[in-house]
Amino acid sequence: MNEHTYLRAYMAGVAFPTAFYLVGVIIFFIFSAIWGAPALMERVIVFPVAVIPNVFGLWNMLFQKLHAHWSVPIGLHGAALPFFLVPLGAAFAISFGFLELTSRGLLYFGAIYIPYRYLAIAPFIAITVYYLIWKYVVGWLNRILGLAY
Repeated sequence: MNEHTYLRAYMAGVAFPTAFYLVGVIIFFIFSAIWGAPALMERVIVFPVAVIPNVFGLWNMLFQKLHAHWSVPIGLHGAALPFFLVPLGAAFAISFGFLELTSRGLLYFGAIYIPYRYLAIAPFIAITVYYLIWKYVVGWLNRILGLAY
């Protein structure tokens, strides 16, 4: 089954975040209906739902392309993805006014304050989560589809 390798890689990459965000969006809309979340929150959902599944698919296609020449484990390949997504997401959030950089920390939606000292552990958490997702979930989907893992 060597036909359409990159299409299968894209679909394997897209599957998990799409299902994950489907559940997340349902929870968000239930939360919004019950507690009346601000309209600004609805615009924030667009970035993760539109971008992250597609980036997962493209990143898995890149893994398939590079795997023949460069044998990096899929978990490490996936752990590198936050280094591209975080700056992209931060630029999006700052440009649309969801995130403000203050002298003492980040301010989300003008209400949620995150001191800079807490951001020191955020990269480690992101790398760990992405490593585990790529090693166990995307790697498993790649094995099911007969792709390199």
